Amino acid sequence: MSDGKTILILGGGTGGIVAASRLRKGLGREHRIVLIERAADYLFAPSLLWLMTGLRKRTAISRPLTRLAHGIERVHGNIEAIDPLHRTVQVNGRKLSGDYLVVALGAELAPQTVPGLAEAGHNLYELAGAEALRDARLNWRAGRLIVLVSAVPFKCPAAPYEAAMLLEYDCRKRRIRDQVTIDLYTPEPGPMPVAGAEVSQQVRQIVEAKGIGYHPGHAVSRVDAGARRIEFANGAATGFDLLVYVPPHRAPQVVQDAGLCGESGWIAVDRQTLQTRFPGVYALGDVTGIMLAMGRPLPKAGVFAHGEAEVVAHNLVCALTGRGQPRQFDGHGECFVETGDGKAGFGSGDFFAEPLPQVRLRPPGRSLHLGKIAFEKFWLFEWF
Repeated sequence: MSDGKTILILGGGTGGIVAASRLRKGLGREHRIVLIERAADYLFAPSLLWLMTGLRKRTAISRPLTRLAHGIERVHGNIEAIDPLHRTVQVNGRKLSGDYLVVALGAELAPQTVPGLAEAGHNLYELAGAEALRDARLNWRAGRLIVLVSAVPFKCPAAPYEAAMLLEYDCRKRRIRDQVTIDLYTPEPGPMPVAGAEVSQQVRQIVEAKGIGYHPGHAVSRVDAGARRIEFANGAATGFDLLVYVPPHRAPQVVQDAGLCGESGWIAVDRQTLQTRFPGVYALGDVTGIMLAMGRPLPKAGVFAHGEAEVVAHNLVCALTGRGQPRQFDGHGECFVETGDGKAGFGSGDFFAEPLPQVRLRPPGRSLHLGKIAFEKFWLFEWF
């Protein structure tokens, strides 16, 4: 049994919450578990897709962090500096020291890096953007709807495809589909390319079968909000009446300034233990960059943040208590793919498989859609 240690967890998203909760459950009260987060509430981001079409309200998909397990210390504020060598963090001018750091700060959304993007459309990945889209769509009854992926990588690789299909379904329910065209533009070579050619083709076929135009290989260079026009790096351009976008993602500036990022622009970690190059410092979730054998990074998704957090927490508990055997993160993951009409598909597999990830997609069905609803409710109940 070790003396009491302090574990600082940076970020209260999926990975941070799982890590903090598991550590608190597995360690005695002589150990401090400190969760640092600037937001007061946790947001179940996958349900923003339902919120944007009026199927959810913010109160249904968010929970106050005060409802986390008793014994987790919460520090509410902005992280201004990280010193990974000495395992210290500055929050609102106050320095906090830990024996271990777990960096789970996610990806920073940066729509401002594409000229005109923020002014022209609705950010699918933020609560305010999803709510604005929910309201805007009700006042829009004809014209061209564009779903735009502005850069890669981005979290939740299925989300833009789900968004396009759910909005198409919403147009049919509101009886305006004949007056609307829907197109999806992305710099990707195909949908969810890391999942493999077969899954990518399956998703593309489902999207195009709904009359949604699909345009891969289009990297946006600028957007003219006044003219409602998107210009692409390949010389193409297109107009729009309603624009929904996935913003560029990058590592938070405080993480970059700390010298934590590798060549990929994200935190480099051991893919099995999530340890960084700094002793006692771990990173997990969207802020990490884990390269696969195929040459592409592991997708940024909540399922991986959750799995990585379980491994980090378990291994710290083993190290501090001397009980149990260490585990390794195995790269397995899964996600639902909403397709509209009250249906969803389900992709799952081994992303660490070599030479290519081994992933399969179950075809859309009503039972899988109900499964996604059940998962949403279970996750929020389980952790809050």
